[in-house]
Amino acid sequence: MTTLELLHSRRSVKAADMVAPGPNAQDIQDILQAAHRVPDHGKIGPWRFIVFNEGARQLFGQTLKDIYAAQNPEASAKLLEHQQNLFLRAPVVIAVIASPDRAHKVPEWEQHLAVGAACQNLLIATHALGYVGQWLTQWYSYNDEVNQALKLAPHERIAGFMYLGSATQAPTERERPDLSERITHFPTS
Repeated sequence: MTTLELLHSRRSVKAADMVAPGPNAQDIQDILQAAHRVPDHGKIGPWRFIVFNEGARQLFGQTLKDIYAAQNPEASAKLLEHQQNLFLRAPVVIAVIASPDRAHKVPEWEQHLAVGAACQNLLIATHALGYVGQWLTQWYSYNDEVNQALKLAPHERIAGFMYLGSATQAPTERERPDLSERITHFPTS
């Protein structure tokens, strides 16, 4: 597959539709190496990764359940069980943490763009290895107690949780915005 074919064929697959096998330890290292090789003005590396293996996914699921229950005392047992199983939807979960250097001369906005590029490279590398992925941000991406559980520094934020695994069926094409409506040529009229 050429690089363009790879890029044109990448699709997100819902985490709930993923199955084992997921990337093994060497695959994860290769995926993270690709994520690490993005444009990075100032050579800051304003990102870091947290990999959740099988036991960690179960443990963190309990953490999510506990946080959700404390913040939503009216939540049903079924909803709490759902929260507990969020990280069990795919064989591998990797949190991408934006860790900008606010004192650096490179604007923080550019550093966040580099983090987004790391997320994209992570997904492309996953696809190149024959796996599927989904970049998710749900309530737990924006929760201070989750940040504390992950030991995030005050300036850090969760860019997303990358769910990785194998597809139960070939991903289908989704409707996308019309590219021609998003292209102009300078000078515009």
